[in-house]
Amino acid sequence: MFRHVALFRFVPDTTAEQIAAIADGLAALPTQIPEIRRYRFGPDAGGVEGNWDYAVVADFDDRAAWEVYAPHPAHQAFIAERMRPVLADRAALQLELPDDS
Repeated sequence: MFRHVALFRFVPDTTAEQIAAIADGLAALPTQIPEIRRYRFGPDAGGVEGNWDYAVVADFDDRAAWEVYAPHPAHQAFIAERMRPVLADRAALQLELPDDS
């Protein structure tokens, strides 16, 4: 299994409506990109000062599947239209995991 993890910080004036639009856009991606095996995302649960605002955890069968997802037009449109306007900072990593993870 190949896992992609992305963390986001939003600009201070990001609205609840913009965050809801991000969630809606993310929810649509698995139907548009069949290479996604599992897709989870959401806001920080709070409780720890300095945490990131939002996270995406995406699982793929292998690196090749992730390499289809990353430049996919639906993913790139989501980034341009919904994420980039509110994005202050981003961190990401990809890791290979045993299939039972």
